[in-house]
Amino acid sequence: MVKTVTVLIENRQSSIAVDDGLMQIAEKIVDAAFTKEDFPYGYEVGITLVDNATIAALNKEYRGVDAATDVLSFAMLEGEEFIDLNEEEEAIVGDVVISMDKVVEQAEEYCHSREREFAYLLLHGVLHLLGYSHDGEEDTRRMRKREEEILEGLGLTR
Repeated sequence: MVKTVTVLIENRQSSIAVDDGLMQIAEKIVDAAFTKEDFPYGYEVGITLVDNATIAALNKEYRGVDAATDVLSFAMLEGEEFIDLNEEEEAIVGDVVISMDKVVEQAEEYCHSREREFAYLLLHGVLHLLGYSHDGEEDTRRMRKREEEILEGLGLTR
């Protein structure tokens, strides 16, 4: 059986150029994360690229934090809700929102490429959709380990 995979990417900002290469990285990151997690269903993930003002408004509305952030994740399904799916269904897993302004700022700050920073932020957001968190030390360690495994596997190292 072939799993249906849908990655929807919407660019809602105009200050940072987004080319086909970045879109291909997005698809590779999402596929790698779901493959590494042995996700048994088809899936749909939405990715929205925004500016700092837009992500700050979302951060304030949904998290109560009045500041721009780099990535936000909005999960549609969690834990036991996946159990109710059958193999033919496509799981609408959720959405990841990325500030392209932060991609540029943090790539410069960490001295690596914009592509690497974008890949990291997207992967971080997707792992949140898959149930990862960084609420405690152990959770953070587990998430960071998975991030590095996937990025290294794709040749997107620091």
